[in-house]
Amino acid sequence: MQSYTIGQAARLLGVSPDTARRWADAGRVATHRDESGRRLIDGRALAAFSIEVGQGAGGEDEDTYTSARNAFPGIVTAVKLGDVAAQVEIQAGPHRLVSLLTREAVEELGLEVGMRATARVKSTNVHIDRA
Repeated sequence: MQSYTIGQAARLLGVSPDTARRWADAGRVATHRDESGRRLIDGRALAAFSIEVGQGAGGEDEDTYTSARNAFPGIVTAVKLGDVAAQVEIQAGPHRLVSLLTREAVEELGLEVGMRATARVKSTNVHIDRA
């Protein structure tokens, strides 16, 4: 499973690294250290925490997504596979985006809970790019 540094997690959550560090210090999200001593957050734990944060105040007064072509970088929080279709949810800062796509597309991208992905919104369609 993918792990994220405090800085990477902060960008995905749409907050400053100091805020993400304070949340980790307070035990709101669990961390572990890698071989070089950096604090990391497990992808599944970050996905669950991003839902909690997204349903709350929505972070700080920072842009939580890029303005270029309506791209919302975030973390995959749910993948529901059907026989043909699939549903993928991404938490991008305070924004929860849901995309309906083919099961084949989800499998080809290798999407799973806890990984980084970018939702691209055009009109009523949400496209997902694997990060």
